[in-house]
Amino acid sequence: MLRTVKPRNARSKRALEAREAKEVEDVRTAVFVKGTHTGEVVNGVMKELMALKRPNAISFSKKNTIRPFEDASSLEFWANKNDASMFLIGQSTKKRPAGLVITRTFDSKVLDMCELGIDKFVSMAEFKTPKSTPGHKPMMHFASELFDTHTRFIQLKSLLTDLFNGEVIESICLPGLEHMISVTLSPAPSLQTANPILGESQDEDLQNLPKVHIRTYTVKLLPSGTRVPRVELTEMGPFIDLSLRRHQDADPEMWKAAMKRPKLKKQDLEKGLGKKRKNMEVDEMGDLRGRVHIAKQDLSMLQTRKMKGLKSVPEDEEEDSEDSEQESDLRRKKRKQD
Repeated sequence: MLRTVKPRNARSKRALEAREAKEVEDVRTAVFVKGTHTGEVVNGVMKELMALKRPNAISFSKKNTIRPFEDASSLEFWANKNDASMFLIGQSTKKRPAGLVITRTFDSKVLDMCELGIDKFVSMAEFKTPKSTPGHKPMMHFASELFDTHTRFIQLKSLLTDLFNGEVIESICLPGLEHMISVTLSPAPSLQTANPILGESQDEDLQNLPKVHIRTYTVKLLPSGTRVPRVELTEMGPFIDLSLRRHQDADPEMWKAAMKRPKLKKQDLEKGLGKKRKNMEVDEMGDLRGRVHIAKQDLSMLQTRKMKGLKSVPEDEEEDSEDSEQESDLRRKKRKQD
C-alpha cells in the first residue's frame, strides 16, 4: 500500500491535483523498462516503439530484475513516481525468448497485462522512405473481426489503442494525419467465441491463435479533382510480427472503477449526449440524428394550382345549371317545330 501524501505548499498541491482523475484524461505516458537479459531484437523493437510514442515516453537505461506476472510492486512504485499509466517491459529468457509485456495501470495499481513474443522485426532504417513527425497522433486500423469477438484480441486492441492514442481532439486537420498503424491477423482455423451467458471460456491453445502483424505507413494526400483527396500509403516501418503468450485480466471491481464516467452537464444532455432521448441518437461519427413523426395529413385541404376546369361548384349552383340547360333544350325544340 502506498501512503497518501499531503501537500505542504501550493506548488505540491497543484502537482497532486494534476495527477487526479479528470473528465478528459491527459496523454498516457509510457515507461520502457529493460529486464535482466535483452537481445538485439528486443532492444530494437523497444527503440522503434518509443520513437512512435514520443514525446510521451520514458526510457530506463539500466537493466532491472523484474517479473511483472509474479511481483508488480516495482511497476506500481514507478507508476506513482513518474505519473505513468503504461509500461513496456522487454526481456528475453531461455523459456520465453524475445518477450515483450504491455502493462496498463489505474490509480498506480496494475490493471491488466499481456505478454507478446517477437517473431519477426524489420526496423525503420531498412525503409528508405520519409518518416512522420514525432508527436503526431496516428490513425489506428484493426483488420479482423476477432478484435471485436475474441477476449484475447479485444484486450490486445484496447492496450494498443491506449498506448498509441494521443490527446483528445475536437476536430481533425487533414495535413496532420501523417502516419497510420495497421494491425492485422494471419489466417488461422476458426476460433469459437465465448458465450458469457453460458459461462464458457476461451482458454485455447496459444499455438492455435493467429499471429499479430503490426505495420506502419506514412500517409500522403494527393489532389483527386474533388473535395476528397486521394490517399497513398508508403511503408515507413517498423514491421513487427507478434504471437500471444501469457496474460492477466483486470479485476472486475477495478475495471468498473476505471470505466466509470462522470455525470454530464445539462448542456450535454440537451445535445443528446447524456441520457437517451426519445427519437434521438448519436451515430458512430458523433453526429446527432433525430426522427420526426408527423400526423396523417388531410390532402383535401392542400392548396394546389387553381384551374377553371377543376374548380368545384356548390350543389345549389349545379341544380340551377341543370334546370337552365333543360329550358334551353325545350326552346330549341319549339323553334325547330315552328
